[in-house]
Amino acid sequence: MAKTSDALKIIDNLTDNDPELEDLVREASLNAVVAQLIYEARTARGLTQKELADRIGTKQSAIARLEDADYEGHSLSMLQKIAGALNQRVEIKFSEIELETSGHWSAKS
Repeated sequence: MAKTSDALKIIDNLTDNDPELEDLVREASLNAVVAQLIYEARTARGLTQKELADRIGTKQSAIARLEDADYEGHSLSMLQKIAGALNQRVEIKFSEIELETSGHWSAKS
């Protein structure tokens, strides 16, 4: 196998034919995306974690946890509070899943 520095290819090679590991990677990726979205929305509005926390009636440490890629407790109600405080809305969509030629599942674009 040729060497690669592409993180997605490395992860794909490590999870090859292990559905449980693939599920864990998918879940971790989703948590990281949600954390990044919260961070980007907050900083785009020029708010500190404390300022956002004050707007939604929580503590700065709660916002820090929500912005941590390893955090697994994102709730829809909290995301809606954050979105409202940032004058935004939460959008959720379901996407078809299809088996790629590599034998791995991915969301259809």
